[in-house]
This record gives sequence, C-alpha cells and structure tokens, in this order.
Amino acid sequence: HKGDMSIAKEMIKVAAIFCNADAIKFQKRCNSELLSPEEYNSPHPAPHNAYGSTYGEHREALEFNIAQHKELKKHCESLGIIYSTSVWDLTSAKEICELEPQFIKIPSACNLDFDLLDFICDNYPKSELHISFGMTTVNEEEQIVGFLQKKKRNMDTVIFSCVSGYPVKIEDLSLLDIVRLKEKYENLVKDIGFSGHHASIAPDVAAMVLGANYFERHFTLNRTWKGTDHAASLEPDGMRRVARDVKRIAKALTYKNGEITDIEKEQRAKLKRKV
Repeated sequence: HKGDMSIAKEMIKVAAIFCNADAIKFQKRCNSELLSPEEYNSPHPAPHNAYGSTYGEHREALEFNIAQHKELKKHCESLGIIYSTSVWDLTSAKEICELEPQFIKIPSACNLDFDLLDFICDNYPKSELHISFGMTTVNEEEQIVGFLQKKKRNMDTVIFSCVSGYPVKIEDLSLLDIVRLKEKYENLVKDIGFSGHHASIAPDVAAMVLGANYFERHFTLNRTWKGTDHAASLEPDGMRRVARDVKRIAKALTYKNGEITDIEKEQRAKLKRKV
C-alpha cells in the first residue's frame, strides 16, 4: 500500500470482491522499539526501494497508526472480509489486541520473541494465533509449540510452513515440510497452513493436497511498484486464481461415496462390459 490509505482501501476492496479472499492482513511495527538506533539511522540497503533517507524513516513512511488500522478494520467489515495484522513488537501487539481482530499473526522473524507470545497468549483470549515457521529450526519449532501448550493456547494456533525469501524460487519452497508439520503437530495445534513468497500459483494447489488448510500470500496491485516485497507478491488476478483453485481442490479431496458413485451408475449401465 506504500503507506497510502486510499491504496490500502482499494486493495481491501479488490481482495474482497474480485479475488474472493477470506481475509486481508496488514503489518504493525513500532519502529523505534523494533529497530536498534544503528538500524534505524542506517541507509536502506536497496536505496532505489527506499521511502525515506534512513531505514527508520523508510519504515515510518510505510506505517499506519492505530487509528488508521481501526479505520481499515471497519472498511474490511463493510466489505465482508476479515481484517487482521501481523505484530512485530510488544507495543504493536498491545495496540492491535485492542481492536480484537479475528486472528493475530506472529511473523517468522518474531516467533522466538517469547515476551511477545506471552503477552498475546494472556491478553488475546478470544480467537486464533497464526505463527509462521520460516527461518526456524526443528528444535525452535518444538520450543514454540511447547510454550503454547503451557499457555493452553496451542489448540487456538495455526502454524504455517514457510520459507523466508523475497521471492522464493520454486525449487526452494520445501513443500514437503507441510507433511512433516502435519505428521508432528496435527493433533497439537488447530491447523497447518502455508505462507508462500513465490511468484507463481501452482504450488498453492500442491500445498492444499499435502495438507495445508490456510494460505497466506503477499498481495499488491502492481508488481512493478517501488518496494522490496512487490516482486514476491501476487497481483489481483493471481490472488483470485489462488483463492479459486484451493477452494475447488478442497471440495475435490474426498473419497468415493460408495464403490460406485451416483454419477457413475448411469454410465455403468450404458458402458460397462462383461459384468
């Protein structure tokens, strides 16, 4: 959204009406808390993508305040789409919890911030936690799920298979990690999801077949816009196709209703030989 409320509202409208997405998720950062003074005052590592003279200024230019998030939540509700936000720090978590979204996301970068997790577990009892497992070792995954079990929030939690890269090449997506997470945690958490930062849409269908039931994709109105995430994002038609295809495949993932289905009986009577 490039820090522009009118663009953000247009994105919500397109996601809800054209793409038929179920939810739209923003980001919330308190940059002075999240970044060290050195990080805040350093130049952006890719100056052509910068929205400010320092990395801190760049991040502030793209940040919505809590009043704006409240307005965006209202806009989502008016269009029948779920509002949510990823929180990157304790201040942001406190602000977003006040809005009571249907779910809160903890990004891969923050999934070992147990102070953050502890606050959300204790102060956000009404709904789901979504946590991505990008950049996370198997031992760290176990620590996170174990912590959630101690807080009695594990069955409120969706964990997402994720490879953190912008964009990620198809050969680096590691989709079979969905199977690993499902086998290990299926009975310990609410569900398994897939958070993808790739350019195409076919892997999302494969992720559905492998057992993912929640799908998160970065979204933009124009992949050529200035910024590091646009190249790893879907434009509206791509998002529409992902939403359409995974919902269709979900309906198809069943066993036959009986040895001979109703749709086959008529054809069997006409075509079957030597019964």
